[in-house]
Amino acid sequence: MNEMRQIIAETDQDTLVQLVVDAFRRTVVHYGHWFAQVEHQLGMEKALAVENDVWSASLGNQVQRLGKTLDFPVENGIPAVLNTFSKEALIDLLEKLGINWLANDGIWFQAVESRFGMNDAKRCNDSCWTRYSPFEAERIKKILNLPENGGIPALQKALAFRMYALINEQSVEKVDDSCIIFRMNKCRVQAARKRRGLDDYPCKSVGLVEYPYFASAIDKRIQTECIGCPPDPHPEGWFCAWKFTLAA
Repeated sequence: MNEMRQIIAETDQDTLVQLVVDAFRRTVVHYGHWFAQVEHQLGMEKALAVENDVWSASLGNQVQRLGKTLDFPVENGIPAVLNTFSKEALIDLLEKLGINWLANDGIWFQAVESRFGMNDAKRCNDSCWTRYSPFEAERIKKILNLPENGGIPALQKALAFRMYALINEQSVEKVDDSCIIFRMNKCRVQAARKRRGLDDYPCKSVGLVEYPYFASAIDKRIQTECIGCPPDPHPEGWFCAWKFTLAA
């Protein structure tokens, strides 16, 4: 046994367990840094194309190895147990994953805010959404096989598959074939603030990047207009509303 492995072999079990969990953390952060740097050096469009190739290869490789180590079957690069779930169970799992995703987002915001203040937290948050929104749109477009220029129908379908779609209540009003109005009727974040007697979180600045970036990633011809978003006043029936129009 070489010297380095001997050091590891002499490590106590609790530390080894922590190291196993931390290995996942380091892999996720490293993956994110790679994507960020490719986007920075080559642009978002090229980064999305590269990430699509990377994920296919990386996920299959990692799951296959973990399956052998932890003794669970793998089919087509994913844990086989997922293929045994009912539709209801899969939808429930997606809802729980959406809650985890939102909690992760909130924890990041609060951590930056507690150290550096609200202004820096909002600035980081807004910048994050300029990267995340087009990424999420591209993933939905790929999975659902939406056309490159799918117009308003493609956008309406894509909005139903966002990470927060199952944990918030949202609705779409069709104005005509080239225009819809999207409303966030119940927002988990804002509802929690309301229960605590707090004012609405002023999320308009992030919405002004989140929704246009998402819509244009679905179809570059779609234009986004904010009807209202906190700190704007709004009726009881919704927290924010956005108008999407296909440019002629």
